Amino acid sequence: TVTYWLTEFADAALCSSVDYLLSAAEKSGKLTLTADETPGIGSGYFIFGMGKYGAHELNYSSDIDLIVFYDTLVCQCAEGVEPSVFFTRMTRQLVAIMQDMTGDGYVFRMDLRLRPDPRSTPLAISVGAAASYYESMGQNWERAALIKARPVAGDLACGEALIKELQPFIFRRHLDFAAIADVQSLKRQIHAHKGHGEIAVAGHNIKLGRGGIREIEFFVQTQQLIAGGRAPALRERRTVQMLDALNKAEWISAETAADLTDSYWFLRGIEHRLQMQDDAQTHTLPDDEVNLEAFARFAGYTSFESLSEALLAHMHRVQSYYAGLFEGAGELSASEGSLSFTGVADDPDTLQTLDLMGFRQPAEVSTIIRGWHHGRFPATRSERARELLTELMPHILQALSKSSDPDAAFVTFDSFLKGLPTGVQLFSLLKANRKLLDLLSLIMGTAPRLAETLAKRPRTLDAMLDPGFFEDLPDRAELESLVAEALAPAETLEDVLDWARAVGQEQMFRIGVRFISATANRSQVGKAYSDLADTLIGRLLEAVRAEAVEKYGEMPGGKFVVIAMGKLGGSEMTATSDLDLMTVYDGADGSALSSGPKQLGSAQYFGRMTQRLIAALSVPTAEGLLYEVDMRLRPSGNKGPISVSLDGFKTYHKGAAWTWERMALSRARVVAGDESLRVACEAEIERVLTQKPDPASLTADVLDMRQRMIDELYKGDAWDLKLKPGGLVDVEFTAQYLQLKHAWESPGILHQNAGEALLALQKHGLLSKSDQTELERAYELYQTLTQILRLCVTGTFDAAAPADDLHGLLVSAADEPDMAHLDAKLRDVAERVRAIFSRVIDPAHADVTKP
Repeated sequence: TVTYWLTEFADAALCSSVDYLLSAAEKSGKLTLTADETPGIGSGYFIFGMGKYGAHELNYSSDIDLIVFYDTLVCQCAEGVEPSVFFTRMTRQLVAIMQDMTGDGYVFRMDLRLRPDPRSTPLAISVGAAASYYESMGQNWERAALIKARPVAGDLACGEALIKELQPFIFRRHLDFAAIADVQSLKRQIHAHKGHGEIAVAGHNIKLGRGGIREIEFFVQTQQLIAGGRAPALRERRTVQMLDALNKAEWISAETAADLTDSYWFLRGIEHRLQMQDDAQTHTLPDDEVNLEAFARFAGYTSFESLSEALLAHMHRVQSYYAGLFEGAGELSASEGSLSFTGVADDPDTLQTLDLMGFRQPAEVSTIIRGWHHGRFPATRSERARELLTELMPHILQALSKSSDPDAAFVTFDSFLKGLPTGVQLFSLLKANRKLLDLLSLIMGTAPRLAETLAKRPRTLDAMLDPGFFEDLPDRAELESLVAEALAPAETLEDVLDWARAVGQEQMFRIGVRFISATANRSQVGKAYSDLADTLIGRLLEAVRAEAVEKYGEMPGGKFVVIAMGKLGGSEMTATSDLDLMTVYDGADGSALSSGPKQLGSAQYFGRMTQRLIAALSVPTAEGLLYEVDMRLRPSGNKGPISVSLDGFKTYHKGAAWTWERMALSRARVVAGDESLRVACEAEIERVLTQKPDPASLTADVLDMRQRMIDELYKGDAWDLKLKPGGLVDVEFTAQYLQLKHAWESPGILHQNAGEALLALQKHGLLSKSDQTELERAYELYQTLTQILRLCVTGTFDAAAPADDLHGLLVSAADEPDMAHLDAKLRDVAERVRAIFSRVIDPAHADVTKP
C-alpha cells in the first residue's frame, strides 16, 4: 500500500542519516562504535517511530513523530563527553538533515514532542530517565501513543529492549474502572469538530471530526489498552491488522471489523488526496462549493454530490460504531466546544473553546493544565489523581469561566493546586459533589482572601463537606470550645500563636463562605467575626498573662481588662476589620512591684503585657496573620501610656476627653480580663456617657468633626459607603449624637451596636419611627455591601470595571436587578440619610455637602 511504502522510505532515509552521524562522531573521536558497516548496532542511540510512522501508516504529507533515546549502559562516549549533551546535539543535526529545505526540497518534517515531558527534557532522553518517567508520571494518552512505538533507526536491539521494558506500563495486567474511565475520556475530551452538530462535508476534519480516522484509531486503541495486558495478540501497532485481531479475539464482530477496515482505507485515501494538492499537512475538506467540486474530481468522483454521498456514509458508519463502544460514558467536552489537554501541543479547537469561555490567555491556560497532567505539582503526581483530573477538567473550567475574570480565577486555582500535598481526596470530593466545585469556583473568582486561606490550608475544604458547615454559625460558647481544643496541645507561646492563627483563619474562612454563599446574613456574619475575635483575644490574653507571670511574677492585687472599640465593640466586624483596643489595669498599689526575679512596677508590668498581647494578635508567624491592632482610641492616643490605670481613665474622662472620644466610647465593650475590673470599667464608661452635655458644644463638635472627615478624607467616590455624605458615618454619628445628648436622662439608649442603638432611641421617643426605619434600612444596606466588598475586593472597588460575579453578589444582596438600579438606590439612600442627619443634629448648622 501507499502508506507502507511511504513508511519504508522514511525508515531508509532516517537509518542512513543516523548511520552517517554515528560514523562522523566516531571519526571525530567522540564515540566508539562496535560495527563500522552497521554503525547503529551497539551504539546505544536509537529512535522510536510513533503514530502513523510507527504503525507503517504514513500518509502523503505526514510529519514523522519520533522519540530519541540513548542508553548510557551501552553507548561508549569518549572521556569527557557528556552523553546527554552529545546525543542532543546529534539529534539536532539529524533534524536539520531531514527537514531543512535545500534546492532539492526536504525529506520529512520531524516532530519530537511525544517524548516524556517535552517542555522539561532534552531532545534525546536517556533510557533510565524515560523508564522512570513512564513508571511514575506516564499518562494514559502516552500509553495509547506507545502502542504504535517502533524502533526505526540506530541501535534497534536497544529499542526492542525498551519496548519490552515498557510493556507493563502500556498494557496493564489488571485495569481498574477508574483507568478505563480515563482511557474513555481521551477521545471524549478530544471532540474537535466545531459546534458538535451533525456530520457535514464542507469544512469537515476527516481526521479529528466525528466519524473520522481518529475515531477508528481510538476504537482500536481503547480496547487494546483494556485487554492487551492479558492478550498479547492485541498489541499490534497497525490499525487494520488490529481490527482483524479484535475480531479473532471476539471483541468485535466480523462485520464491524470489515466495515471499519473499509472506512479506514476510504478515509485514508481522501486524506492522501487532500495532502497531495499543496503538499500541506491538512485533514480538512474545502468549505466552499467551487473547491469542493474540484476536489471531488481530483479524488476520482464525477461530482461533489457523489463524493459527499460516499463520505457521509462512511463517517456515519464510523461514528455509529464508535458511539456504541462508549455508550453510557459521561460527556467530557464543554458545551461550547472541545477541551483537549492530552499530548504535548495546544489543540487549536481547545484554544478556541477556552476563548469562547472567556479566558483571555487560552494558550497559557492550556499549557498550565498540561503541566498538571505531567505531574508538576504533588497533587497531580499520582496516576489516580490525574485520572480524576481528566474527568473533572471540563467541569472545573466551566465553573471558573463563570467568574468575572476567568484567567485570574484560574491562576488562583493553580496556586491552590500547587499547595496541595495530594490531589486524590480533593478531586474525589469535587467529582462526588459538583455543588462544592461551584462553591470553590465562586471563592476562586470572587473572594481572594478566602482563596488564599484555602491555598494555605487545603484541609479547610474538608470542613465544607461537614453537614454542620452550613448550619448555624458557632456561638460564643462553641467558639470557646473550638479554640480551646485547637490550643490545648500548645507547649510554648509560639505554639499558641501559630495554632490561634490556624483556627482563627479557618473560622474566618467558614464565616466568609457562609456569607458569599448566602447561607448567613450580614448581622450573623458581623456577630460571628466579632465573637471569634473576642474568643481569640481572651485565649491569647491568658497565654500572655502566663508568660508575664513566668518572667516577672504576679502583680499583687493587679487586675487587667481588654476593651474593644469600633467595629469589634459594636459586634459588626468584617473580614478585614482591625481590632480597636485599649487596656485598663487596677488593684495594684502604685509603689508595688511584681513578685518575680525581675521586678516591675504596675505601669510597666501591664504595659509590657499589653505590648505582648498586641504582638500575639498581630505579629505574622509561619501560619500567617491574625489581626491588625489599633490602640489610638486609648486616653491621649499615641501620646498616652500603652495601658492606662482605672484611676487614670477616670481622671482623663472627667477633664481632657474630647467629644469624639466620648462618641468612640459609646461603642466600648469589655471583651476579656478580670471580672471585677470589667464591672468597674463598664460602670465608669456608663458614667462618662450619661453626663449631661452642653447641647450647643455637642452639636458644634459633631458637625465640625463630620465636615472635617468629608473635607480631608472623602475623595468623592460614590462607593465610599463609610465616608460619603449620607454614608455609614452619618448613620453612626446620628445615633451617637443622640446617645450623648440624652443618655443622662435615658440610659437605656446606650448600646454599642448602631442598629440596636437606633431602635432604642426610637422606643424612647428620641427618634421618629420613620427616621429610625430609614436609618436602619441604610445601615443594613451599607453593612451588607461592605461585608461583600471586604471579602471580595483588595484595594479600592471600581464599580465600572467588569465583574459580573461580584456585581451579582452586590445586586442580589441589595435586592436590585442590576448595578444601575443599585447605584440609583445608593444615591437615594444617601440623600435620605443626609437629610435626617441634618435635621436631627442641628438644622441651623447643617449646611454641609450634599451627596
